Amino acid sequence: MKLTAIIPRLPPVVDGVGDYALCLARLLRGTVGINTRFIVADPAWPGTPDVEGFEVSRMKSHSRDELLNLLSGESDSGEQVLLHYEGYGYAQRGCPFWLVEGLERWRHASDKRLLVTMFHELYATGPPWTSSFWLSHMQKDLSVRLARLSDQWSTSLERYARVVEQMSGKESSKPNHLAVFSSIGEPQSAAPLKERRRRLVVFGTRGRRIEVYKRSAADLGRICDALGIEEIVDIGRSVDIDISTVVKVPVVTCSELPGPEVSEVLLDSVAGIIDYPASMLGKSTIFAAYCSHRMIPIVANYGDERPADGLEAGAHYWLSSIPREQVSMASGQWMADRAFDWYQKHSLSAHARSLAASLTPNSLAASS
Repeated sequence: MKLTAIIPRLPPVVDGVGDYALCLARLLRGTVGINTRFIVADPAWPGTPDVEGFEVSRMKSHSRDELLNLLSGESDSGEQVLLHYEGYGYAQRGCPFWLVEGLERWRHASDKRLLVTMFHELYATGPPWTSSFWLSHMQKDLSVRLARLSDQWSTSLERYARVVEQMSGKESSKPNHLAVFSSIGEPQSAAPLKERRRRLVVFGTRGRRIEVYKRSAADLGRICDALGIEEIVDIGRSVDIDISTVVKVPVVTCSELPGPEVSEVLLDSVAGIIDYPASMLGKSTIFAAYCSHRMIPIVANYGDERPADGLEAGAHYWLSSIPREQVSMASGQWMADRAFDWYQKHSLSAHARSLAASLTPNSLAASS
C-alpha cells in the first residue's frame, strides 16, 4: 500500500512535525507495509529527493496547481493522502489557501480518494494588537474546510479533538486524539533512577530553554539541590545567555545532537525540565521523550494546572514550583513510572496502528 504525506519540512531541517512524520513513516513501512511518499511544501527545504529510502518531492512554490500535479491531478486514479497540518507551516500568516483549495479539487475529483488530516495546530488566537487576532477568523475557516473535507482526522489534544469534531459537523464514532510520541526513540529498557548519573536535562527549542533559565531559575536550583543533581545537560541550539550565572550546578552544552545520542543522554539522567503549558503537554515531543525514557518530567509553572489528556500534576509530572520537601528520588521514581505507563497508550506503534486502521478499510473497499 502506498501513502502520500504532505508536510511543511523534513530533516535535515529541525522541525517537530517533520520528525514526527518521518518516524511514523518508518514504522508504517517496517510493520504494516505502507510505503510513504513525501511532498515537502517548503521551496527552501535543503534536502534530497530520497530520505531514508522514501521518495520526496519538493514544491517549487506554494501553488494549488503544482500541488495537484504532484498528486494525481484531476484523474480518476485512487490515492491516499496524509496531511500534516499546521497553518504557519504552509503560509507565513498561517492562511494556506493554496493548500486547502488544491486538496478540495483533488478530493472531489474522484470518490476513490482518501484524505486523512493530522491537525498539529488549528488556528491562532491573541489580543487585538497582534496579527493572530486579525487572522484568526481566516485560519479557523481553513481548518473548518479541512475538517469537513477529510475522510478521517486525528489530533494530539483532547480539547483539539472536540473543536475539530464540531468543525466537521460529524460526530466521531471513535476517539480521534493521541498525544504525540517521542521523536527521538523509545528505548527497550530504562535503568532505575538510582542507577543513573545525577543529571538533569534541559531540552527543546532555543526560546523555550531560555525561558527555563530566565523564568524558572529559582525553581531549577531548588529541585537540583533536593535531588542532588551534579550536572545539567543543555541540548539544543546555543542560547545567548551565560547559564553559569543563572544556576549553580555545572552545565554541559551539547548543541543539536542526533536522536540516538539524545536518547543516550536521557537514559543516563534522572530528570528533564520543559517550559510548556501543562494543559498542552500532549502535543510536546520533548515531554513525550522524558516519559518514554522513564525520567522525572518537570514542567515550568504557568499557573495552568488543568488536568488534560490523562495527565495530572503530582501524578505524572512535577510542576517546577513544587515545594522542596516533596522532592526526593523515591517520589521521583514513582513519578517516572507513572509517566512511562501513561506514554504507552500513545507510543509510536499506537500511532501507526491508528493510522493503518484509517487507511486499510478504504483500500479493501476500493479493491473489492
